[in-house]
Amino acid sequence: MIELVKSKDQWESALASLPCPHVLQSWEWGEFKSRWGWSAERLLWLNDEHPVAAAQVLARSIPRTPWRFLYVSKGPALDYSNFDLVSQVLIDLETYARQHNALFIKIDPDVPRQWGEPQPEAQLDPVGTAILDILNRRGWRYSPEQIQFRNTVLLDLRAEPDVLLARMKSKWRYNIRLAERKDVKVRCGTAIDLPLFYRMYAETARRDNFLIRPEAYYLDVWQRFLAIGQADLLLAEVAGEVVAGLVLFYFGRQAWYLYGASTGQHRHLMPNYLLQWTAICQAKIRGCTRYDFWGAPDVFDERDRLWGVYRFKQGFSGDVLQGLGAYDFPVKPVLYTAFAQTLPKARSLMRRLSR
Repeated sequence: MIELVKSKDQWESALASLPCPHVLQSWEWGEFKSRWGWSAERLLWLNDEHPVAAAQVLARSIPRTPWRFLYVSKGPALDYSNFDLVSQVLIDLETYARQHNALFIKIDPDVPRQWGEPQPEAQLDPVGTAILDILNRRGWRYSPEQIQFRNTVLLDLRAEPDVLLARMKSKWRYNIRLAERKDVKVRCGTAIDLPLFYRMYAETARRDNFLIRPEAYYLDVWQRFLAIGQADLLLAEVAGEVVAGLVLFYFGRQAWYLYGASTGQHRHLMPNYLLQWTAICQAKIRGCTRYDFWGAPDVFDERDRLWGVYRFKQGFSGDVLQGLGAYDFPVKPVLYTAFAQTLPKARSLMRRLSR
């Protein structure tokens, strides 16, 4: 049975009880996106009144068309080893897309295709392989627009801090201790610090050549998640000057390092290493058992723009998850193909204009 959920408490409780819950499937994320041009509906699958799957479906009109774009960001949440359930949820999402005048619907669950960096003849994850087969048989297509990162680095937090430190690369332990010796301080920020953090974030975007949204967009999501206790702002200071920061999001027993920023000042004092270690410890204090570094390269070599950031994350000795990525179900296949061919060109133009 499928239920349309209207209660925040019911949704959050059900989502947290399922495998693979994600902060981008949380009620508050849907409310935030609803203030920026989307609408959100929450679908809950029940078996004997017990939740077995959940999908927060974001919807947005495609300009100058009668169609809509539907997106289940980092979802749906369910047990992906239950292949009958996966098939049924996909069928229901396809039906939902047809009933809601969608050109296509996109999903991008955190299902592993492979663990670790690509290696010759490396073994593929059996569950991920089976899910790919189901998606392909049902007519879902690998999306030309991968909105979220397909790959990431995950750190198991269940060990004691001393063990986590011992597992790191020795240079990372050294840099953490160097920052401590050089009197780098990390503090929890408040909403008052968010404009400063955004300025650092914008500086980071210019330096690393990635697009960002207007300040109001980020202040909205950061302020709200801080206010409800589902995020922390951590700031690294040198002699009272803020030189780096990050925003850590929480849902269930997982933490996500979604936003990070730094200036070019005092980098030789290694503030980012101590900042990241403090965030890991903060996640443990919160009771989290997994820390998602949020993002790894699509191509695992120096050509990828994420390579330097990835090498930094990798030094903390997390596990590389190569995910399936986003898949689209085209309700109108011909129109979808035309749309999919046009969109990358539009994105490329936006990047050139930004530069």
